Amino acid sequence: MNFNKIMICVAFLSSIILRAQTTEKITAHVNPFIGTGAAHGSPLSGNNYPGATVPFGMVQLSPDTRNTPDWSVACGYNYNDDTIAGFSHTHLSGTGVAELFDVMLMPFSGAIVKETEGQNAYQSKFTHDKESAKPGYYSVELLDYQIKAELTATTHAGFHKYSFPKNKEAHIIIDLDHSMKKSDWNTRIIASQLSFPNDHTVEGYRIITGWAPMRKVYFHAEFSQPIIHNHIKDGSNSYDNAKIVNGNAIRGILDFDTSKQQEVLVKVGISATSIENARLNIQAEIPSWDFNATVNNADAVWEKELGKIKIDGTEEQKQIFYTALYHTFIQPNTLSDVSGDYPSADFTVRNSFKPYYSTFSLWDTYRGAHPLYTILQSERSADFVNSMLAYYKVFGYLPIWQLWGQENYCMIGNHAIPVVVDAVLKNLSGINADLAFEAVKNSAAREHPGSPFGIWEKYGYIPENLKSQSVSLTLEMAYDDWCVAELAKKLGKTDDYNHFTKRSLFYKNLYDKQIGFFRAKDDKGNWIEPFDPLKYGANGGYPFTEGNGWQYFWYVPQDVKGLINLVGGDNAFAKKLDTFFTLEDKPEEVNDNASGFIGQYAHGNEPSHHIAYLYNYAGQPWKTQQYAAEILKKMYNTTSSGYSGNDDCGELSAWYIFSAMGFYPVNPASSTYVIGSPLLKEASIQLKDGKIFKVVAQNVSDKNIYIQSAKLNGKTYPKTFIHQSEIDNGGVLEFSMGPKPNKKWGIKLEDRPVN
Repeated sequence: MNFNKIMICVAFLSSIILRAQTTEKITAHVNPFIGTGAAHGSPLSGNNYPGATVPFGMVQLSPDTRNTPDWSVACGYNYNDDTIAGFSHTHLSGTGVAELFDVMLMPFSGAIVKETEGQNAYQSKFTHDKESAKPGYYSVELLDYQIKAELTATTHAGFHKYSFPKNKEAHIIIDLDHSMKKSDWNTRIIASQLSFPNDHTVEGYRIITGWAPMRKVYFHAEFSQPIIHNHIKDGSNSYDNAKIVNGNAIRGILDFDTSKQQEVLVKVGISATSIENARLNIQAEIPSWDFNATVNNADAVWEKELGKIKIDGTEEQKQIFYTALYHTFIQPNTLSDVSGDYPSADFTVRNSFKPYYSTFSLWDTYRGAHPLYTILQSERSADFVNSMLAYYKVFGYLPIWQLWGQENYCMIGNHAIPVVVDAVLKNLSGINADLAFEAVKNSAAREHPGSPFGIWEKYGYIPENLKSQSVSLTLEMAYDDWCVAELAKKLGKTDDYNHFTKRSLFYKNLYDKQIGFFRAKDDKGNWIEPFDPLKYGANGGYPFTEGNGWQYFWYVPQDVKGLINLVGGDNAFAKKLDTFFTLEDKPEEVNDNASGFIGQYAHGNEPSHHIAYLYNYAGQPWKTQQYAAEILKKMYNTTSSGYSGNDDCGELSAWYIFSAMGFYPVNPASSTYVIGSPLLKEASIQLKDGKIFKVVAQNVSDKNIYIQSAKLNGKTYPKTFIHQSEIDNGGVLEFSMGPKPNKKWGIKLEDRPVN
């Protein structure tokens, strides 16, 4: 081969490689199995499911590996299990409560066997070798039946493809009784119905109460082949070839003749308002029987959404990053139908021309996920806020933890307040600022579970003998009050600004300067003894919520400077942080949410998430860089145990996304992001108006974690924070990284973050 031919071949191969690089699919980096099951003997990891969904969709079509999921497998799936009970259409991502699991289908082959009440005799063995998942698609071989099950989804519908073996009887179970354990949250099915309008259709509903009160779930299912027989059970009652069955424990077996066509396709539309809307949802989103087209459409939607950040890093970093972004974009969930109908908080059906959203895990997601949405999903973020405001107009205050359009009052405070305030302060379009202020003010004044404002105003703190979780409540309510004050300031409401600013400083009333911790008082003003800063509180009966005195000490994001002064200045504050990150004594009574420890820092639960960034406020940013880098590397990986705790509707994921780019919102409603240690070589954020904000980390590596210098748009940048406006304007934030701290960068008072 002569030289010219060699050069032509090299050029041709180079063009192929370049084309492959430029057309690399982002969805190929997503691994939905990350965080689906902890290593044996380890704390819970992620509680994520691997099934099919689209961004912010109503439907999450995923396998359930337990017949009655409980808190230990709240998403329905555990990677360490080896059986599948069926495929249900609704799931929660990363929460600590098992809920939803609506309308479960399960194919099986062979003879029908007798079941005892409540038993699932048709679950099947499976192996991960014959299981796969990607955004919008899941497949598995059910080993007991030699059936390949494939799943995909649209916003309001699930699409199943079951490939049955030859010469075997083919059946599909449809289960309306499948749910979490009946003992959990007093779960019970109030009513359900299964009906057969023709031999290709099944439809019905179930009304179930549990973590969310009286959820109404309607469905319409269409089959590609005729149903030749049905066998229905409602508890101990049996029906053969029924046309309609009403009850509260309904489970049916549908028979099919697959001798000529082994595949049975099923389209299932879901609605929270009516069977008719469930049918219309299918017609709008899956008009044909082209399963692969639906898979491709789901992939294209994910590719577009995930492409809002383009990164350069190692393959492992890309997999963790884009899976985290995928998990963050799973929820909040669309609750309105394609028609705009949605279930209001008063159990009536209302209509909205914009999507109405639910699944607001606000105690978790207000910290990182919602600030991320304001950057990457600004239009949706406005819709999230408007959904909350519509809820407020009916309910009287903003949601605390809203599921399927209803309040479950999980966790404390009212952290819809910072979400609403943040959106208005960032000038997201389409939000009525006056209504937003009315909502946050009333939500910070009207008593409701988890927010005892009467005693708050009376005592200037929450007395533990009147309300448990008092220290956490005091600290969290003070932050919410600061948010109300900031919105009042923007709108020129001086009296409200002064009132809520005063309340935002109530946190100081529980600081014991003798021991240097926030601790509980009774209603007489006496410290409650004994006090152990290592003792862990869960959700009730103790002054701290899912944390201890060490972890909650730092929860004053609205007034870090004030907290520094309480401790005794920068050096004392940094020294206390040093102790926090190195004190190895494990907290007492730790539950599975408290995991991912570095000293007393517990990355597996949200009260710790901002703490590594606090060194910047005290003039020691190199320690923020040290611990941010350590958390990024230790607390995330690409295995099924890739999270250090429950993902909590994307909050652990959002922490990674922000921190890997090099900054994090310590105060989520301040429009300020505190700089840490960028992990990625490059991250380009695609902004709504076509602008790009790029973060570049020169020489970054496992060892080069310390910022030597920084530039913003080519100019020297000594600050350890960046404002939202600087991101919105587009540009380049460039860091020069090295193996040793530069203890002169970012230490001046004017270069430190304020709130």
